[in-house]
Amino acid sequence: MPHRIDVEALCAEKGLRITEQRRTIAKVLGESEDHPDVETLHERAAAVDPNISIATVYRTVRLFEEAGVLERHEFGDGRSRYEPTTETHHDHLIDVESGKVIEFHDEELEQLQRRIAERLGYRLVDHRMELYAVSAGRERDRG
Repeated sequence: MPHRIDVEALCAEKGLRITEQRRTIAKVLGESEDHPDVETLHERAAAVDPNISIATVYRTVRLFEEAGVLERHEFGDGRSRYEPTTETHHDHLIDVESGKVIEFHDEELEQLQRRIAERLGYRLVDHRMELYAVSAGRERDRG
């Protein structure tokens, strides 16, 4: 599910003031096909504008997250990783050996989660699912 998102437009919708450095960070986030942490994001943004400090990236990420432009994820590797907020829901599968994050959507699974909530007397309003896995091919190789 790689995606390109206009993070600058999301910022404008939220009424955030966009400086040139924020614009660069927003562009890098929107073009990311992974879920970068702040250090990776700084490395990519600094390649475009060497004057962008890591402190600026931290402040911008915090601002974007508080405004609902970014979602923060903790995938069990000790780093906060980020992706632009989207209107379409998706879940994540994390390869625990490589760290690769795969986005997926499964309508059957979504329906099951709603049914479980209903069975327990609730109406599901939101959820996050993260699956942690190793490649089935690598498992067979070890066997």
